[in-house]
Amino acid sequence: MDHSTHDHHAHLMHASANSNMHASPGAHNCQMSMFFTWSTKDLCLVFRSWHVRNTTTLILSLLAVIALSAGYELVRDLARRYEARVDGALSISEETSSLLPGRAGAVAGAGEAGRKRRNGRIGKAMFYGVQVFYSFFIMLLFMTYNGWVMISVAVGSAIGYTIWGGSGAAKSVACH
Repeated sequence: MDHSTHDHHAHLMHASANSNMHASPGAHNCQMSMFFTWSTKDLCLVFRSWHVRNTTTLILSLLAVIALSAGYELVRDLARRYEARVDGALSISEETSSLLPGRAGAVAGAGEAGRKRRNGRIGKAMFYGVQVFYSFFIMLLFMTYNGWVMISVAVGSAIGYTIWGGSGAAKSVACH
């Protein structure tokens, strides 16, 4: 087994860490904490470009996190409404096709219902994918371990639930 690439990789990681330590005094580096903190010094949220540099950018960032978290509940509400509309249309379509006279009508109705069912399932799958992506994105925000960001996620979620929440507060299995 050739370990030469492993040693080279370790050397590159060490060099990268050293280059961050020797950055110019005015430069801002993103800091990643693995422990709970209230510090906002060199805080970056998800992207290196989403860098909290001062009180103004902190407040704007926290408002953005609140809006993003509330928006997740909007997406969930839109998905629930879409599912209800698709399921309602399918049941109407199936009832109508069962009322059509003769064998030809039943076959034609089944084809239309099958198409609607398939299209509805594709739409539901797309909503599901958006919700999974969105929830993982919010999870990444929460995983900054920054108390201000974590509170903003919770506040945004509560606001979103108040505006767009479903009938129950119980959550399905999700990262958010």
